[in-house]
Amino acid sequence: MKVHDNLCLLAPDERPGQKLMSKGPQGLSDAELLTLLLGSHAPDERQLLLARTILHSLNHDWQTLGAMKWQEMAGIQGITRKQAVTLAAACELARRKISSQSKRLPVIRHSRDVYERLLEFMWNLPHEEFWVVSMSRANRVISLDKISEGGLSATIADPKKVFRIALMNNAASIIVAHNHPSGNLEPSKEDDALTKRLLQSGQTLECPVLDHLIVTDHGYYSYTDEGMLKP
Repeated sequence: MKVHDNLCLLAPDERPGQKLMSKGPQGLSDAELLTLLLGSHAPDERQLLLARTILHSLNHDWQTLGAMKWQEMAGIQGITRKQAVTLAAACELARRKISSQSKRLPVIRHSRDVYERLLEFMWNLPHEEFWVVSMSRANRVISLDKISEGGLSATIADPKKVFRIALMNNAASIIVAHNHPSGNLEPSKEDDALTKRLLQSGQTLECPVLDHLIVTDHGYYSYTDEGMLKP
């Protein structure tokens, strides 16, 4: 950190704007994204602190923020009227994005629908990837999100991250999937243990896991189809 004019300055590669350009928006924390939405590209650590304070006051619930009118946002300590209008516009864009996706993305009727949709992302990969399919109450796809990727034989999916994505997408339910580059369709003990953890988390959060697919270039394994989706 450097000090200038009594302000704590972030190093260039720690500034939210620079991080977004180098790592993409997925590489930013909630607070860093909110800092950019608030309109400050200045390297002042206090701006980031303000964003963290706002998120804390909302219990880190983006849906609470999205449901607010701009006047209510302006009532949050530290947010100006201009920033509130910007946040309201960003929330409306997110709502329209979800609405647009729900109209054009497919309805999931069978495990093969998920397999065929994800195969275009997982085909011929030399490493494992873990994906989450967020769905509406009508089983229409809201979003497809890659959670993690690993080495030749394994990847790690953190249930907290899985359901953070699901809740951000306002999903009514999810389907999870990962690929086996070896082509082996049999689930491992680790796959079974992760599935059980995800099922339990989904029940707690009232966002059920409808299936877990193991994807290969030549076929797939469905926990639901095999009767193995048990908490």
